[in-house]
Amino acid sequence: MEKTALITGASRGIGRAVARRLAREGYSVCINFLEREDKARELAAEIEAAGGRTMIFQADVADPEAVLAMGKAVKERFGPISLLVSNAGIAGQIQIQDVQEAQWQRYFDVNVKGFKNCVQAVLPDMLAKKAGSIVSISSIWGTRGASCESLYSATKHALIGLTKSLAMELAPSGIRVNCVAPGVIDTDMVQVLGQETLSELAAMTPLGRLGKPEDIAEAVAFLGGEKASFITGQVLTVDGGFLG
Repeated sequence: MEKTALITGASRGIGRAVARRLAREGYSVCINFLEREDKARELAAEIEAAGGRTMIFQADVADPEAVLAMGKAVKERFGPISLLVSNAGIAGQIQIQDVQEAQWQRYFDVNVKGFKNCVQAVLPDMLAKKAGSIVSISSIWGTRGASCESLYSATKHALIGLTKSLAMELAPSGIRVNCVAPGVIDTDMVQVLGQETLSELAAMTPLGRLGKPEDIAEAVAFLGGEKASFITGQVLTVDGGFLG
């Protein structure tokens, strides 16, 4: 059976590691990106050099028409999407009194509406086949509050709620929907915190280190694949024991 994966926000960080991992699993991979076309092309070349099949597509996941166009392009190139990994997201530290209306809207548009847009784009073929897997990427701050990250945390809580509800809704059609909640992962997104803060976060993690994008990629590959065929509606926390 042909396996085709769409990974949003895949040019860097967690999405990049997921694309590599799924390509090794034999998936044809679509690398979605918004700004870093150079990194997307670099990753595509790397995967193809290793014998994989890949394509890149620029789309803002907050734009439903762009997402539908992306889904159509993937289907035309590789066939129906069998695995959606909704990874694209934005984060930042900001106190609630400083949150501007445009910021509030953009966070929810990308982190929550973006997931909805991608699900709607891939769902018709999954429903027709009565098969498919969807994995959202939330955060440990989507399971617990986070000081100065109330906006980000709110979107990630909403994402988990949407994931669990969709799992119930789509289970009769044979479609599984799960979530991975990363802890502190060593990506560009967290490097802005500075080395001192990152060292403190590593010390606060029982396993004694920050997570790697590859740690999340392994969790995604498991939940997205047949070894997890009886798992749906779950949130897999990958945080080195950070939340205890």
